[in-house]
Amino acid sequence: MTLQAILFDKDGTLFGFQASWARAFERYLTTLPDALRDPVAQAMEFDRAGGVFGEGSLAIAATSREMAEALQPILGGTVASVLAALDAMAADAEMAPVCDLRAALGRLRALCPLGVVTNDSEAPARHHLEAAGISDLFDFVAGFDSGHGAKPAPGPIRAGVKALGATPETALMVGDSLHDLMAGRAAGLGTVGVLTGVAGADELGPHADVILPDISHLPAWLAGRGQASSESRASAV
Repeated sequence: MTLQAILFDKDGTLFGFQASWARAFERYLTTLPDALRDPVAQAMEFDRAGGVFGEGSLAIAATSREMAEALQPILGGTVASVLAALDAMAADAEMAPVCDLRAALGRLRALCPLGVVTNDSEAPARHHLEAAGISDLFDFVAGFDSGHGAKPAPGPIRAGVKALGATPETALMVGDSLHDLMAGRAAGLGTVGVLTGVAGADELGPHADVILPDISHLPAWLAGRGQASSESRASAV
């Protein structure tokens, strides 16, 4: 089987989850009235003292809209206004790459087209890829608001596979959460779990074909399965 496409989650997969979002969320809390900071933190299962999200936090795998719906009763206004504030926070977040993304993704892009499927909104997702200098490596980017649905439903995965000219059996979904892996499996893809999010290997293992420390290990794993990039094949001749 020739690999024809790889889809990646964004937060926790391309960018370290806690390192990126804990700092951004703490800054967001400082923009709120004092009386609202602790209730908002508690709603997102964010430990302000430790500066980390809990394993069950909506921030890990929920859509931006689902987070806005959870926070609107606390913050007031409309769900749309809260969502706009969350998107603004996301756009300003300083994302922490899990590795040398340009190097790792460049090797993979030599093998097949790449895409991103995130439960973040599409606009801040594209901003993060652009800011990291890797947007040109992706031929497909979808957020929860791109019209394909959201993970763990398979809709956005199927849309990405189609857009990249692949078939489910020739594609992989790479992610750090159960939502990512469940969506990939439901769409008929092979699944790769990475440990740069909050979930551990024991949680992800039953839903993944392999668990890797981070995406920089993916080229070597693919090479071991007989999937070498065109560059690697050329150097072997």
